[in-house]
Amino acid sequence: MQNAHIWHKFNIRWYKVILVSLALLFFQNNLVKAQQKSFIFNPSGSDNEPLSYGFFLAAHNSSLRIKYADNFLNPDYPNLDKVRAIMPSFSPGFALGFLVTARLHDQFNLMFTPKVGFYEYRTELQLFTDDPDAINGVGINAVPLLTEETLVEIPLLLKYKSQRFNNTRMFFIGGLNGQFRTKNQEEANEDPVALKGTDVALEMGMGFDLYFKFFKFSPEIRFSHGLMNLYQEGYSDERMTGAISSIKRKSITIYLNFQ
Repeated sequence: MQNAHIWHKFNIRWYKVILVSLALLFFQNNLVKAQQKSFIFNPSGSDNEPLSYGFFLAAHNSSLRIKYADNFLNPDYPNLDKVRAIMPSFSPGFALGFLVTARLHDQFNLMFTPKVGFYEYRTELQLFTDDPDAINGVGINAVPLLTEETLVEIPLLLKYKSQRFNNTRMFFIGGLNGQFRTKNQEEANEDPVALKGTDVALEMGMGFDLYFKFFKFSPEIRFSHGLMNLYQEGYSDERMTGAISSIKRKSITIYLNFQ
């Protein structure tokens, strides 16, 4: 009688076992390498340096915050009986600048980010007009008003970062931004909505630090609210005379920071 043998019983050849074993070892080795590679900490970003530098590009959407004067609701005030509304709208623009980062702590930075911003402020002046085809013989005429400005901005910001997880960090940022217009006041007084040349804005935002092999990339969204009344009374479109008590800037900006 033929003796029972495990290789005959399961119809397995020795070379098949070796090939399968080698394939499993090769797959396991590649899996371990891939896992190790995915957890490599990139040393970019200069987080441990007392001072580090970079640059950024930014795209913003900006508008004016207009507050009506008490005269606007007074039907007896001259020249305002034809004004229905003064409606600011958001307009796009862009900015560019530099980053100077001082390390206070692993999770706290003080940031100085001087930049040059290009802004457009669009305002629609809505006027009542006699129109025989309108209801009750009253129509509305919309007059577009455009004010263009180039601002030199000097933000001083405090940045709080979460603890680093692999090559990612979340952060919150906030501070004050001093703004100075490049054109003089006499030239600005010719604009349909005349504004003063200096302002201070409160800025708050959030974003992520993403660490790559040779640099750190930090996308960020930031909100800016002007604190000063910029309305230059007596120089804007004469049809708005007496209708406005204050004008302040506001904007939403997307920053692409490289460091």
